[in-house]
Amino acid sequence: MVDMSVRLGGFTLPNPLMTASGCAANGKELHRFFDVCELGAFVTKSVMAEPRSGRGTPRMAETPSGMLNSIGLQGPGIDAFVADDLPWLAARGARVLPSIAGGSSTEFASVAATLRRSSAFASVVGVEVNISCPNVANRGLVFATDPLASAKVIALVREQLPREVPVFAKLSPDVTDICAVASACVKAGADGLTMINTLLGMAIDTDRMRPQLAGLTGGLSGPGIRPIAVRAVWQVRQAMFEGRIPTVPIIGVGGVRTGRDALELVAAGASAVQVGTATFADPLAPVRVRDELEALLEARGYAALADAVAAAHRG
Repeated sequence: MVDMSVRLGGFTLPNPLMTASGCAANGKELHRFFDVCELGAFVTKSVMAEPRSGRGTPRMAETPSGMLNSIGLQGPGIDAFVADDLPWLAARGARVLPSIAGGSSTEFASVAATLRRSSAFASVVGVEVNISCPNVANRGLVFATDPLASAKVIALVREQLPREVPVFAKLSPDVTDICAVASACVKAGADGLTMINTLLGMAIDTDRMRPQLAGLTGGLSGPGIRPIAVRAVWQVRQAMFEGRIPTVPIIGVGGVRTGRDALELVAAGASAVQVGTATFADPLAPVRVRDELEALLEARGYAALADAVAAAHRG
């Protein structure tokens, strides 16, 4: 038996597997296939202050090694989330990592404050801050592409939450230097990092000779982005080893379909792993990947998952 537990901030999770934000709604749909409390944590769809209908259709397109989505953060808003979704997850014993988003730094802070006031807040084991959102106050520039804008969001969210509840900044790969953004977030108060979000992509319907997505561009996810996720996790973990970034846990995400994919991210430096797009084709993917990862660790002689984290950095 391998000790699969992972320490993230002030909480110890029984295993490192999580859903990825936006790929399993807020729990009820996935719960039909397996008990969501089997996961180390359940990551919700990103929630904003007000209800959003999302973008027009079509808003998903298949690609050779994944998919593009242009959903537009459709959701019920934070008030409905804390009234319905979070209590439902808490009643099932799930450990919840809510994903929050906003069009301004103050909206992020407001969403975090409302989340904190929820009667089901005890089920929250961390908050994932989706800074890959356009900053309305800065001509739509995505927060995660600017270290200063990212840091401001993280600092304001950190102020609204109890110290023992970790804040994870979800980083975009669409930057020149992801280490610079990671450093800014950690120094602003992030207790950990989630890497990576989707990449900006586009597909053309060559029959209609028009973009496939109504929103023109979308987020690319799936197996095709896994090497980029591995690279990003490696770079940031290496920067931590070198003292350029304070050491914090990394949650790896991007194209994970199998236990071997998860192990690659762990070896690069991730302490936990999220499964996203694979869940659309195989709703059991998160628990299957967990079991496959454990078997691979055991076969390699590891007594604990923690012993394998960043193993690829050790000469």
